[in-house]
Amino acid sequence: MKSRNIFLTVLLVLVLAVFMVLSACSSNATPTAAPEKPTAEVPVAEEPAVEEPVYTIKDPVPFPGPNALELGGTEVNRQPISEIVAYRSYDEYHQAPWLDQFVADGTLPPVEERLPKEPQVYLTSGMSDGIGVYGDLWRGFSACPTSGYNIMAGVSMGWFGIESYTSRYGSLVKTGPLYRANQDIEPFPELAMSWDWSADGKELTMHLIEGAKWSDGYPFTADDVMFTWEGYVLDENVNSNLRIDALTWDGVATTLEKVDDYTIKFTFPVEKPMGVFYLLDDETFIVMPEHQLKPLHPKWSTTPTDYKAFENALAPDNLPIVTMGPWVITEYKTDELMIMRRNPYYWKVDEAGNQLPYMDEIQYVKGPSGAGRDLCTMAGDCDHMNLENPSTFVEAMTRAQEADATFEVTWGPETLGYALELNQSIDFGVQSEADTAVRQLLRTFEFRRALSHAMDRDGISQAIMRGPFLRPWAGGLYPGAPEFDKDSVVYYDYDPDSAKALLAQIGLKDTDGNGILNYTEGPSAGQDVVLAMTANEDQREAVNIAEALVNQFAAVGIKVNYRTVTSATRSEIVQQGTWDMHVSREGQVFALPFTRVVELAPITQTTPPWHREGDVARSLQPFEEKLNEIVLEYRDTYDFARRQELMFEYNQVFTENLYDIGIFVGRYGLGLAKRSMNVPPGTPVFMYTWVEDAILLDQIWT
Repeated sequence: MKSRNIFLTVLLVLVLAVFMVLSACSSNATPTAAPEKPTAEVPVAEEPAVEEPVYTIKDPVPFPGPNALELGGTEVNRQPISEIVAYRSYDEYHQAPWLDQFVADGTLPPVEERLPKEPQVYLTSGMSDGIGVYGDLWRGFSACPTSGYNIMAGVSMGWFGIESYTSRYGSLVKTGPLYRANQDIEPFPELAMSWDWSADGKELTMHLIEGAKWSDGYPFTADDVMFTWEGYVLDENVNSNLRIDALTWDGVATTLEKVDDYTIKFTFPVEKPMGVFYLLDDETFIVMPEHQLKPLHPKWSTTPTDYKAFENALAPDNLPIVTMGPWVITEYKTDELMIMRRNPYYWKVDEAGNQLPYMDEIQYVKGPSGAGRDLCTMAGDCDHMNLENPSTFVEAMTRAQEADATFEVTWGPETLGYALELNQSIDFGVQSEADTAVRQLLRTFEFRRALSHAMDRDGISQAIMRGPFLRPWAGGLYPGAPEFDKDSVVYYDYDPDSAKALLAQIGLKDTDGNGILNYTEGPSAGQDVVLAMTANEDQREAVNIAEALVNQFAAVGIKVNYRTVTSATRSEIVQQGTWDMHVSREGQVFALPFTRVVELAPITQTTPPWHREGDVARSLQPFEEKLNEIVLEYRDTYDFARRQELMFEYNQVFTENLYDIGIFVGRYGLGLAKRSMNVPPGTPVFMYTWVEDAILLDQIWT
């Protein structure tokens, strides 16, 4: 029985199996081969997509007010110019004892024959310590190479007062001492004794000093002025300080004519352009000696020559120089020493009839950095320092308070500003596709703004000098300028994330992973973004700033190749347009705009230095056209309230578009040897011009 049950069970299983097979064969499903067992493989995980960080762009912030400082200071005694200088003749004149032997042996004529018909007189009412005594010397320091003496052709004599004490006393008018005058429209007379306007205000007739002589005894006349006008101002082949486009209105140029040997006449296309005096002053229009230079000028030379030869015609060893100034450069050892001795034909006297200057000699030592002058003065070996390198301020202030200090320090307003200048010419100086790419970046607002956000201005300021003395600055007008209004400032402060967002916005990305952003389109696509930066070696803080900016820009992906340059090299590359970025101590124009109006915007071919014009007409950016419009109206406006409005608008457009990028601002200090007499109280280092042109060293005595 048991066997039968087992048999039935097995039979049932077989029947079920056959049924299942038959059912599968009768279905409509397409038979498929059994899948092969996959070989064992390590699965590859997909890398998650790398998300680019998203940065937001910070809005501009209000520009802060000045830090509270208790620096003291002396108020300037402002007087009518007629109480400071005059032109008079005297019955008797006197000379420095040092010259007596030269008159005795016939080398020089008597002093009365060397002076003009009516010398310029420094009035006792304008002297803080009165008529001086002859003798002694002034000890100076220069950190710039002396390239030559053809100053109106853009050649550097060595700065630091070298030009000021020699060639710059050869201008038609003088504006440096205007900080002492009770107005700032009419300048001090100089080689032009007086002037008058025609009834319609379009003619300015100047009356020149009569009977004055150059330092070599050759007569000074209107011919020297005409040579300077025709050979420098009108000749576009000469790299002149002043070009005719600065004296042009609506395409109509100013003209100059000689009336007689001691009279000249300017004719303007507009009525009474009073700002023209600042273009005829001791910094801009320096009269050059016709008898020395005209035979060397390509326009008049009788022997083959060229403009480069003319520019370098007065080499550093071509001594003594010919000048109208109080001292004559007589000796020079390259990068070591320069000696100036009194000009026996100098055309100024005091009220006692004493021919100036009082001091017999000036001695300059040369060094590699402007900070050397500070150290030299603090050591008692130099007589003057412009405190313009903040890293020496603390030591200077500390040393000045010591009982045995040989010098004293006074401080001016906030007009010491350092900025990053960006070459915004699209074609001038461009030599390659890489140059073109860089210039396009520098003309891109978002890129300039990114640079501003990348700057840790406060960090740079505090690294140079801790405390409240220095503070961030947006650029444009200095906070110490009379026409400055802080509400006009558009300030893009430190924010690296904003910098990165802006750089990404204009398509710059690190496509090769080396930490440097790359161009992503155009001929430079795939190349690193690399810019060149320079700073003058004689400006110590400019060098320190540049070194800091290299790292700060690298932090947002911009590579900078930095190098220091001499002032002469800087002048050359500006003239050639072959630079990208430059850290600079900014000039006088942002303190007193009316003194150098044409430097405020791209009005002339050579201004501003960061957008010069070459052989091709430059392409102005829309905001530059607006700046031109503002500045041209400002130039011809003498209503104070309207000028304030125009400068508010100018500064707003300038800072909003980052025409250059301010870094920090502070104050200049003037350090002078205590033995110096007749230095007007409150003399600023830097206002209408540098103190060397303002101080009237020819009346200082010890």
